[in-house]
Amino acid sequence: QVQLVESGGGLVQPGGSLRLSCAASGRIRSTNSMGWYRQAPGKERELVAKIISVFSPNYADSVKGRFTISRDNVKNTVYLQMNSLKPEDTAVYYCNAVLLTYDSGGYSNYWGQGTQVTVSS
Repeated sequence: QVQLVESGGGLVQPGGSLRLSCAASGRIRSTNSMGWYRQAPGKERELVAKIISVFSPNYADSVKGRFTISRDNVKNTVYLQMNSLKPEDTAVYYCNAVLLTYDSGGYSNYWGQGTQVTVSS
């Protein structure tokens, strides 16, 4: 069974920084992509940033230049460094991974439990 465990959320003032981490554990054979989505109250879940295999990261236009996604393939961990945070970044942030396990016949989509990020003075 695969688990995605997130950490690093919290309350920060506008202009501040936070770093989110997400570690995938279980019988993982291969990782296709890892990334972050977010969902604000009353809004749909949206992509924040994603790393797909060896390709360059993808970012939502709203976070380009402020957020940086990185990945440790050995640890199956993905990070999201968030700088210059704005109140509109407030949301629950979800880790996402597309993984192949030793127990499945193909890649499957997995989600973390979510971590709250609140940007407020």
